[in-house]
Order: sequence, then C-alpha cells, then structure tokens
Amino acid sequence: MHVGILGPVEAHSPDGRIAVGGPRPRTLLAALAIRAGDIVPLDRLTDELYGTAPPSDAANALQGQVSRLRRALGDASLIEFHPAGYLLALPASRVDAHRFTSLAAEGRQALEQGAAQAAESLLSEALRLWRGPALADVALPDHATRLEQERAAASSSLVAARVRLGKAGVREVQDLVAQHPLDERLRGYLVQVLHQQGRQAEALQAFEDARALLADELGADPSPELRAVHLRVLRGQAHREPPAQLTSFIGREEELRRIASLSSRLVTLTGPGGAGKTRLALQAAGPGAIFVDLAPAKDVAAATLQALGLKETALEPEDRLTLALRDRDSLLVLDNCEHLVVQAARLAGHLLGTCPSLRILATSREALGITGETLCPVPPLDPEQSVALFTDRARLVNPAFAPDRHTADICRALDGLPLAIELAAARTRTLTTEEISHRLNDRFRLLTKGNRAAAPRHRTLRAVVEWSWDLLSPDERDLAACLATFSGGAALDAVEEVCRHDVEVLDALVDKSLVEAADGRYRMLETIREFCSEHRRVDAEHAAYFHDLARRADPELRRQDQVRWFARLSAEHANLLQAVEWTTAHDPERALRLVSDLSWYWYVKGSRTEVQGLARALLDRVPEQSTEEYAVLLALAAPERVQAKLLELRGPIRQPFVLVAWAMLTGPPDPSAPRTALQDEVEGSEDPWIQGLIGFSNAYLAWARSGDRTRAISESRAALRRFRDIGERWGSAQVLDVLATLTEDPVEALALTDEALRVVGELGAKEELAELRGRRADRLLDLDPGQAERDYLLALELAAEAGLSATRALAHTGLARIAHRGGDPARAGALLREARRELGFGWMHAAAKQQVDEVFSELAGTPGA
Repeated sequence: MHVGILGPVEAHSPDGRIAVGGPRPRTLLAALAIRAGDIVPLDRLTDELYGTAPPSDAANALQGQVSRLRRALGDASLIEFHPAGYLLALPASRVDAHRFTSLAAEGRQALEQGAAQAAESLLSEALRLWRGPALADVALPDHATRLEQERAAASSSLVAARVRLGKAGVREVQDLVAQHPLDERLRGYLVQVLHQQGRQAEALQAFEDARALLADELGADPSPELRAVHLRVLRGQAHREPPAQLTSFIGREEELRRIASLSSRLVTLTGPGGAGKTRLALQAAGPGAIFVDLAPAKDVAAATLQALGLKETALEPEDRLTLALRDRDSLLVLDNCEHLVVQAARLAGHLLGTCPSLRILATSREALGITGETLCPVPPLDPEQSVALFTDRARLVNPAFAPDRHTADICRALDGLPLAIELAAARTRTLTTEEISHRLNDRFRLLTKGNRAAAPRHRTLRAVVEWSWDLLSPDERDLAACLATFSGGAALDAVEEVCRHDVEVLDALVDKSLVEAADGRYRMLETIREFCSEHRRVDAEHAAYFHDLARRADPELRRQDQVRWFARLSAEHANLLQAVEWTTAHDPERALRLVSDLSWYWYVKGSRTEVQGLARALLDRVPEQSTEEYAVLLALAAPERVQAKLLELRGPIRQPFVLVAWAMLTGPPDPSAPRTALQDEVEGSEDPWIQGLIGFSNAYLAWARSGDRTRAISESRAALRRFRDIGERWGSAQVLDVLATLTEDPVEALALTDEALRVVGELGAKEELAELRGRRADRLLDLDPGQAERDYLLALELAAEAGLSATRALAHTGLARIAHRGGDPARAGALLREARRELGFGWMHAAAKQQVDEVFSELAGTPGA
C-alpha cells in the first residue's frame, strides 16, 4: 500500500489505485498519512475533519469515518485504534510526502558537503514525487502550506546544485523567481546563471531588478550575499568555492605544515583511495579557492570552466580559462585527477605558464608528472590519529562511545585509512568494537554503510578500491593481483620471478598508489591487497620461489654471511609461513622439505612457538617415516615423540636443528648406554660447523664427568676458533657461554657472557638472548644483585616472547633468591610457586626443576622442602 498526498489524496495497492470516496475519508487518510507511524489524538482528528463545527456526537462520527476509510482501503488492519487515537500502520517510506522529505534532506546535506552531482540526483528524485498542489482536494491548509514551503526550498536547492554544476537553465530559474519574487537566493541564482551563459548585461540587469523590487516592497537593500554575487559578476570572478565540511578535521598537522611551507606553484597530494587527500586539500586551501571536482567529469577544461561559473564560447576552453585567471591571484584545487591525469597535466601546465599568479593544488592517486610539480604523499594516519578519528566519528552515531583495546586493533587492521576508519566507526551504532574487529576478515562486506550523500565511489570500501582498479591497464591489474599473493610484501627479484612482469609495470603501480615502495621492498595496504587477491592468485609459484629461497639460505645461515641471510629471511618471514601453510594444504611432501629447510632459521629466531600450529597441521597430513625431515617436524610439532625417532636415523645429518633438538630434548648422553649409529655418523662428520658443535659439547661433558677444567677450556677454545673461522655467531655464543661457566674468574665470566650476548644479538636470536640474559643474572648475583634483578626481569620478558617456559622458571628462581636474601620470604615463595607452574616436559625442564627445588629447600630450611 502507498499513499500520495503531494497532489490529490489517493491510495494505491499492488493491484492499482484505490478510490477513497468523499472529502472526509480523504481528509482522514491525509491526516493519518502526514503522521504515518504515529498515533494521532482523537481530538486532533476531529478538529481536522470537522473544524469549528463538529457534530454533537463527534466520537461516533469519527469512528464512522474510520470505518468508511477501512472499507475503502480493503484492509482494516491499516488503521489501528489506540486509546489515545488512531494510527496509519504504514512505513513512512510508503507515503510520498515522507519520502520527499527524506530525499530532500539528503540532497541538502549533499549540497552542503559539496557533492553537487549527488545533490541534483537526490533533489530531482524528490521533486518528481509531486503531482500537483499538496493535499489538493482536502482542507488541511496548515499542512499544505508547510509541504509547499518544503517544495520551494527543495526547488531552490536543486537550482543551487545545478548552478554549481554549470547546468541550470535560465527559464527554470526565472519561473521560480516569478513564483517567489522576494526570495533573494533565487535572484542570486538567476544572476549567476545568466553570467554562466555569457549574458553579463542581463545578469547585471537582473540584479538591478531585484534591488528595485526589494526597495519598493520591503524598503530594504539587497542582502550581503546577493551583493557579493553582483560583485563577482562585475569582476568576472564567480566560481565554485570549496564545499563546507560537516565533521571535524583530525590529524595531518605534519602534512599541513609541509604544504604551507612549499613554494612550488603546483603541489600534488598523492596517496591511495580513502587516504583523505580531498579533505586535506580542502583544509589546506581554505576559503576563496576555486574547487574543481573531477570525479564525475570527462573533460578537465570543461569542468574547470563550470567551477569558474563560465560557459564555453568560441574560444578554446584553455584560452577562455587563461583570460579568466591570468590577472587573478588564485588557488585552483583540481580534485581527483587520477582518471583524467593526462588532461589534468596538460591543463595545469598551460595555466601555470600563462597565469603567473595562479597556484594549483591537485589531488590524485598518481602524480601529474610535469615540470615544477612538488609531490606531497598523504600516508595513512598514525595509530594515535586513527583512534582519535574513529572515536570522533563513532560518537556521531553513538554519543556514549568510548575507545577500547579493540579500537586500535580495528584502525591497525584498516591500515590507518581515514575512509575505512570512518566506515567502521559508523558501525558502532549496532556493533561493538570487538564484533567489528572480528568481522574485518570480510571488510568489503562489513564496511558498506557510508554517507549516502557522498560520491558513489566513497560510499563503500569496495567502491573506493574498485575506482583505482578500474583505472589500471590489463598488465597492471594482472601484476596487482599476483602481488596480492605476497602476504609480507616482496623484493624486486621475487616480484619478477613469481609474477613475470617488467619492472616498468611495477613502477606504474607505485605511481598509482596501489603499491608502496620502501627499503627495496614492495607492499600493498592490507585493504588493497584483499581486494586484488580476489582476481588472481599465484600461490604455487609463490611457494616454489620461497622454498627455493629457504633451501639456498639454510647453509648460508651457518657461514660468514649469516647476518645478511638471517635479515633476508626475516624480511620474508610472513611469506615463508604462507608458503608452508599453502604447501601443507596442497603439497605436503614439499611442505615437509620446506619445514626442514626453515627449521634452523626458526630456531635461531625463536619462532618455534609461532610455527607449532603449522607443524602440527602438517604432521596430520604426512605419513610417518624415518627421515631427518620427519624428525625435524616431530621436534616442532610433538617433541615428546622425537627421541624414539632420532634412534631410527642413520645419517648423514644435514640439518643442525636435528642435533639441537637431540640435545635439548634428550639431555646429556649416558656414557654407559650403547652408542648409536647416529652418534658415530655425527662425530665423524667433516662439516666444520658440526665439528665445532661436537668439540665444545664433548669438552663440556668431559669436564662435567672428570673435572678437568684446563682441558675443557682448551678444547672449548679450539671449538670457538672453528666457529669464528667460518663466521658463525650462534656457535661462537654457545662456546663463549661454556667458557664463562668454566672460568673461575667472575669478572671474566661476565665479560664472556657479554660477548656471547653481543654476537647472538647480531642474529636477533631470541632464545639465546633470553637464556644468556638469565645466566648473566646468575653470574651477577654475588657481584651486583640490583643489576642481576634487572637482568632476570629482562630474561623473563625475552623468554615470554620466545615461548621458553624453562628459562622463565629459572628467572623466577633467580628472583626468588634475591628476594630471600633481601629478607622477603613471602615474595620468594610466590616466585618459586610461579617457577613451578612454568615447568613441563623435557630434560631442560627437569634440570630447571632441580634448581627450583634447591631454592625451596633453602627457603624452608629443610632438605627437600
């Protein structure tokens, strides 16, 4: 059911028009429709139906009219009775007057925001709902007057939009002036339209006619606004100024300072869609600038003429613009140049060359690329600005909104893009920040409720990115889709090998703000990457490239150039994990080899906890086997099972993680146990790295068994030389730590520990850094308890990052010693209980438990406590 009151009152059902006979049923329908969805009091309805002469039994008479109307409508439920009155049970959108009011309000809002094209569309749709005078056949004069006033206001706003677009017709405005002769805004529009069409004499006469009429009828002079229009016509300076903004401007202080400091006559703000280039340009330009929105345009010169309030003449548009601008000290804002970048560049070059006082501020997703242009990149907002923007926009729809920990997560996931943040903030009306955060893995579906008055490309997150995508060439789209496969960005050689495109295509994506280039790597904002990855993926090629990289890198991680190779793998960490995840799902045997090739990198970097889930997923997909690769996988995914598997291995051993896992999980070998084939193979290896490892391990174990400190130190120093000869820092640090344990000089022990920390610090080896920091604290206990406490606390922090619970247990134990010595047995006891909670499976945990128990015994004063 639909009800129309913008003309004769009528109702429509899906089957056609409904005849509502008689003036009073039609008046009743109109009175209810005006307030659709609200209860209209009985006395109000009686007054509107019967005026000052109601019948003696008004209540029954009203009930009778309601019955007639229900019969006419064919659905009694449409007119609901309530104790306070009657209600038309229709959504407001089913009544043309309400639909008109809503569209007109959206149109006016769009006009205020500078979106003239959207305003014209909305206001035109609103005015098409009218079929004649409001409430033409019923006696509701107050309501009719109000609706006609709203109609006049909408008509005036529609003319304003068309004036800004340079497409208002003189006859259209003249007709409105004739209907509302004292409306100064309409008089001003008539002056502007005549001027736009080159009829300057008529424009000046229209102003004189308005001035004479106002003097005769009101005894008043024209308003300042109308006089300003007249003055601009006299000077030939009528132009479209930057649109007023309805929300606060947040952040961008650094960019505003940079723009203000530039002396260049052409400054182009560049950045991805949604980065806030237009808003920044408006803030930097200030009032008085000439604003040209190129988003809906097909011709830059024509759009600029419209913004200046000029019609095309026999002159070329560029020459017409030169005549209008050459004697003016003006700022021209060319907004959204990217889809007309060649035209924009040509016009900018022409105008700057012919108008010496003109400055141009352009916004574009790529540079205009002409001489004299200064680029000002518009990066994403920083975390603090992002949260401030989210909070400000969220409070527009939810005044009680307060930022929480999820707010920062949302802003980070949205790359600090202002438009995406604003779209997410609008969701706080119905969703919590936690719910929004969890739904961002489908961000293009979530962020769809933008400003309906905005240009279509800014109403949803998908539309923003799609605008950029549509401007790409086929090669650029293909490369963008391929590059989106890389979860951690990519180096140039990776892009070339996996994506098979020339560097020129990659440069074009950088120029168009789809790809960021920094420190030799190319990456996409996550929002852009998610969109592009929908179009084409190269996961198999990606996995093959990174498996090859891991295979080449692994031996280099134990040689002279290991720092550079660790840095390279660290830069590709996310891509390597992605390759493991993909091969696990699609090629488990390759995944098994890849995990083995990465195991030493992961161990030294302290990533075992991070990759444990991936390793367990792979363990479920490969058959059990007696191979080195499978032993590596067990050490990562199920360490409690690896000891039995190690006994099955025969060698040769290529992957050092097998040896480290052997030591960590099984502990020192039992000298009375029979030797295994693997032990013999390892000790006979000619690999200098393995020789160094075996050398210092045997030296330490021999000292532990025989107490020959001198021999142990000598053999350890020999192992240290082997590691230093091949430039291996991890092994050097292990030997330095052993030497620190063997020396009887506490100062030397501390110096050796510091040297060990330095060399593993070059590798960023989290596990060794945590363990060495704890042992440094042990060695400081009697020298500097305060520094020892600080080192234990740092060891706790590092061990938490690396997932080393045994190291945390030892650090808590050391802190308990300090507390006990300081006379705080309660804190010491609490720390030891925390240490016990950290203990778990394995030889290292068993060794740590011994120390915990020793300190418990000291604290309790009785053995075994």
